[in-house]
Amino acid sequence: MSRKRYLFIVNPISGGKSKSHLKATIQEKLHPKGIDFEVIYTEFPLHAGKIAQDRMDDFDVIVAVGGDGTINDIAAKLGNKKSALAIVPMGSGNGLARHLNISLSPEKAISSIDQLKLKEIDSALLNGHFFVSIAGIGFDSLIAAEFEKAAGRGFVTYARLVIREYFNYKEKNYSLNLDGKTHERKAFMIIFANSNQFGYNTRIAPEADISDSLLDVCIVRKPSLLALPYLLWQVWTGKANRSKQIEIIRAQKISVNQGSHSFANIDGESVEVGNQIDIQVKNKDLLVMAP
Repeated sequence: MSRKRYLFIVNPISGGKSKSHLKATIQEKLHPKGIDFEVIYTEFPLHAGKIAQDRMDDFDVIVAVGGDGTINDIAAKLGNKKSALAIVPMGSGNGLARHLNISLSPEKAISSIDQLKLKEIDSALLNGHFFVSIAGIGFDSLIAAEFEKAAGRGFVTYARLVIREYFNYKEKNYSLNLDGKTHERKAFMIIFANSNQFGYNTRIAPEADISDSLLDVCIVRKPSLLALPYLLWQVWTGKANRSKQIEIIRAQKISVNQGSHSFANIDGESVEVGNQIDIQVKNKDLLVMAP
């Protein structure tokens, strides 16, 4: 039986965490097991996807080392089950890794990588933009845009931005068509959830199934200042689906008119999308290694 080959694609700046030690860690954990591997560090935006596209035929498993943005960049090139994707979470929120129950310890994730099982999962396209975990419009997309510009990373920076922008942001009117049914809604934000969370265990769609060919469309109203702590508690404890502020509708074919030109959060990255949004779910399009 031939030995498996792993390509580790490392984003050196994701999550604001040093990764200078990673190659030595991979060597220490995998060399005794007789696993062949190569490590490549990205050098510019979207470089991870280019590396994956250029090198996937040389390896059995492509390992994304970074956050959800890095995973997105790589996974977009591995559709149609071209190669298996593995994850070593080293981003800020690590939403997809948390959803898949992958260890958040890079050392443990690397050490156990050869023991993981192959899992078929869905992905989706929002106006042609690939996502595997979460996409969103409204307040969510504003925070994604501001987070990209922020000097710091991590939960503290994310929370500070939410607090700063929350008070001035007003709900918008949306027209949604979900599997042929029209829904007119006023919303603070609308989340299209393939996985259950943004990251940091903020589980906006606690019952989302990443392999059911459906997205959980989470329509979130803006809570009052008094109601906000309770809503946050529901989200962090996996009870968002019980909130009166959140309506969740599962759908496969999704279109939304948001009335004005705007942006979307695509796996944590801000993308310009315009006023009309169309989402296509790609059923079990990816092979991911998970416990």
